[in-house]
Amino acid sequence: MIKIFKLVLLLCIIVSCNSKEKKTTKVEYPEKTSIKQVNPELEASMERGKSIYNDMCITCHMADGKGVPKAFPPLASSDYLLEKQKESILGIKNGMSGEIMVNGITYNSVMAPLGLADDEVADVMNYINNSWGNDYGEFLTPQEVTNVTK
Repeated sequence: MIKIFKLVLLLCIIVSCNSKEKKTTKVEYPEKTSIKQVNPELEASMERGKSIYNDMCITCHMADGKGVPKAFPPLASSDYLLEKQKESILGIKNGMSGEIMVNGITYNSVMAPLGLADDEVADVMNYINNSWGNDYGEFLTPQEVTNVTK
């Protein structure tokens, strides 16, 4: 949130410094600015991630991210995704098996490795972290995925 405020403040300073007339209107900030509105790079990553999600993930986790009860865990409003970002990145990159608890329900499925490159993993994570009402973290870069998967 601080990064967003600094960006908005910087834009206001640039605009006011380049203005030939002094403005007396008060700048009003929305209570909460979506990171997607401020970061076009995230928006582009999410679009790519949505395409990958629709190709590779939608069959199990569904179009609405709600998964299949007791078979495939939800991504929408998922406490696991919120609290375990690194494990989620590793799951997308390397696959997963064994028991996990998501929103109080135990899942014991197998998710095969998807064969995605680090930039694709970042795009999918950016998509699921910011879809279906999720607001989980900031823009994830391919380098951050590489750092987690080393």
